[in-house]
Amino acid sequence: MIELELRRLRHDRTEIYFRAVQPILWIVIYGPVMGSVRAIPTGGVPYTDFITPGVMIQTTTFVSIFYGLMMVWERDSGILKKLLVTPASRYSMVIGRSMASGVRALFQALIILPIAIIIGVQFIPNPAYFILAFTIIFFASGGFAAISILVASFMKTRERFMGIGQAIIMPLFFASNALYPIQMMPPILREFSTFNPLSYVVDAVRGLLITGDLSNLLIDLVAIAIFDAVLFILASISFKRIIE
Repeated sequence: MIELELRRLRHDRTEIYFRAVQPILWIVIYGPVMGSVRAIPTGGVPYTDFITPGVMIQTTTFVSIFYGLMMVWERDSGILKKLLVTPASRYSMVIGRSMASGVRALFQALIILPIAIIIGVQFIPNPAYFILAFTIIFFASGGFAAISILVASFMKTRERFMGIGQAIIMPLFFASNALYPIQMMPPILREFSTFNPLSYVVDAVRGLLITGDLSNLLIDLVAIAIFDAVLFILASISFKRIIE
């Protein structure tokens, strides 16, 4: 599945380029403007630097959440039926599909990285931290793609899938620590962010790439692993519903 995704990207990269426009606007326009207001406590980190990991995670999550749209198209074209008659287990199909989405998400994040460097975002110059941060993005994107597969198993049309995808990703983004610290949120949103996987991904990547604060890294990794495992199981159980 990952090899297939790489071939798709090699033949058509326009989607990756166009999807990069929105996150670039976040860090090129929104970051400097909100940073000049100085109303959001970032622990001494420039605001554009603070939001860069969150914007990277937002765009990779966006890619993953809508990955199921491709499966809806494959169901309509009959490709999924051929796949389901192979000896491969549904669990391995779900993991393979989800990790293939992680590959696409990695390329999406790598496009944003040089733009952030050009506008002056200060990353921690540690190759090991970069490798771990992008590994986290890869596996977390797999979990979000599993959500997409789960949704695709219930949605019978691409239009319904698009609506549900939007309804999932925006609350995840705004109720996370991507744009502001969790401490600024109202109590009810603070509670929600505790169960929001995006918060743990952003916290881990921000610590590795920007702040160097790795005090919560182990908790973040455990939370992401649990999130992935639960979603892989749920998506595997409902996978066959896609062709029904």
